[in-house]
Amino acid sequence: MPLLAGLPDERLRVLWEVSRPGEHPVGQVLCRAGDPATYLVLLLRGRVSATATTRAGRVVRHGEWDGPCALDKVALIDGGAHPATLTAVTPCAVRNLRRDRFLGLVDDAASVRRHVLRVLAGQARASQERFVAAATLPAEARLASWLLGEAAEHGVVTLPGGQEELAALLGVTRVTLNRALSRLRRDGLLTVTRGTVTLLAPELLERRAHG
Repeated sequence: MPLLAGLPDERLRVLWEVSRPGEHPVGQVLCRAGDPATYLVLLLRGRVSATATTRAGRVVRHGEWDGPCALDKVALIDGGAHPATLTAVTPCAVRNLRRDRFLGLVDDAASVRRHVLRVLAGQARASQERFVAAATLPAEARLASWLLGEAAEHGVVTLPGGQEELAALLGVTRVTLNRALSRLRRDGLLTVTRGTVTLLAPELLERRAHG
């Protein structure tokens, strides 16, 4: 797990003993948006999605994460509420670490502190990029950029919960997303089989990502 990389075995054993285990089937909520962030969720295996609902009732999808990873670290640091609802996309195994234990790690372990700072910087950069994309880039460019990012990170690109959820993630309508996906498929840049996307021409897709 990146957050805990570099910690000595003895420290890891202590964290294992003081953390609370959990198993979550597909569709079960790990934590809800607005609930106090009192535990750090350490996702050992499985995939989790993060969503939030606006005042107008629109569901916004923040993304998906695969274990092993630590979820929602920022909420633990500022002591606020969870900004999104975390839901199991696949069966998940977790360990829940109390907030005070996590903050102790940040204070005491330089490797954990560096990781948290990288996460904060990455989230700030990603927020800026999403703002620029939402304001300037057409739907096809947003889709191409997302596909390239998923392929680089996971190797396999899986549509998150179907086109409806991906449209919410990219900030477009399902009809607009479907048209963009169809154009990329028609132009021979990718294929879609049972929710899995195969990139056939990443270098050409990179050009589409820049609008």
